[in-house]
Amino acid sequence: MMIRYASYFIAALLPLLLFRWFAPASIGEIDFWLLWLVAMVLVALPVVYAEIALAYRSVEGPVAGMQKLTREADASPVWRSFGWLAALVSITIAALVISGASTGILAALTELNSAPSIPSFAVAAGLMVITVLLSLLGVAPLPIGLGLMVIGLLLGIANGIPHIAFAMTGISLTEWARAVALALVSVGAGTGLYWFGQNLVSKQTVTAVADDSQQAKSRAATREYRATKLVLPIWILQLLIGVVALFLSGMVLPSIGQLLYWVGVLFVASYLLHYSTQQLTHKFGLLVSLIITFALALLLVMAIPTTWLVSLLVIISSIAVLLLSVFAGWQMKISHLRKSLNFGSEAFYNLWRIAIRLIVPLALILALIGWVMQWLS
Repeated sequence: MMIRYASYFIAALLPLLLFRWFAPASIGEIDFWLLWLVAMVLVALPVVYAEIALAYRSVEGPVAGMQKLTREADASPVWRSFGWLAALVSITIAALVISGASTGILAALTELNSAPSIPSFAVAAGLMVITVLLSLLGVAPLPIGLGLMVIGLLLGIANGIPHIAFAMTGISLTEWARAVALALVSVGAGTGLYWFGQNLVSKQTVTAVADDSQQAKSRAATREYRATKLVLPIWILQLLIGVVALFLSGMVLPSIGQLLYWVGVLFVASYLLHYSTQQLTHKFGLLVSLIITFALALLLVMAIPTTWLVSLLVIISSIAVLLLSVFAGWQMKISHLRKSLNFGSEAFYNLWRIAIRLIVPLALILALIGWVMQWLS
């Protein structure tokens, strides 16, 4: 049952998890909110559709699925790098939030006069070990993490929501870059998490099928499949939670609220590491994949400052989404994607195809240019 709702938990959690690193500087800018909404419609929505379509077509996880799909489309093996990049994006997100958790937990304990006399990097390393162990539980930590984070945020709301002065500002490429990045992290684009979640549900369904009558029902359900039935609830949930997270991203939490929030973050990060481990398992086996995931996440936490991790996340996720959009738009056979999406109208399919082939790549390239301009300035 938990597997079936994993994608919805992720949809609700990602904005709460990541907005604090992307939103506060622009939280009062009305034009930024409008650009974020445009990016959610023109970039994030088509990408989630593409991810679900490829998941349905491949009936495998991102790494194994891309191998199958590239062979089917007679495409270059270079497109398979999306699966590996998706796992790396997930590890980077986990490292970013664990780094933030170590700082937040130490700050909360200091306010409570209970801070341990150990360096912050040692705390981060210890939290990483705990998170990797929690990752062995699979999907189970997600609802626990969501519950703890919500309680922590409610304690912050009890102290009052900060006043936000709204105003229109000038629109620029750097502002578009931040809006696109926020849209991508809102939906987890480039992580393959919804692809993975759909694959888990498919495997569970196949396992549950035992006799001929059940197989007939399964085939009937397949014929009634609509990508929209899965994608739109996820996207709408992300949009609503995203608006809430934008308001709350600059909120100061009380000490107990901080502790609860950051402990919840560790539970959520464990699922991200579980996902990346499962993807690497396709090539290296479970034990080696677990060691690789732990070593890479620990290296990112210990060696790279948090602000650099944010920039690294933007670059890797943008490249991963660009690969996904070009592969789905230009390499996949039209008939295969049409069947996988199963839109009720040909017009909707044509609109999606224009978006994934032209609008998404162009928007991502402009966003990357905007980020380079911001970094150079």
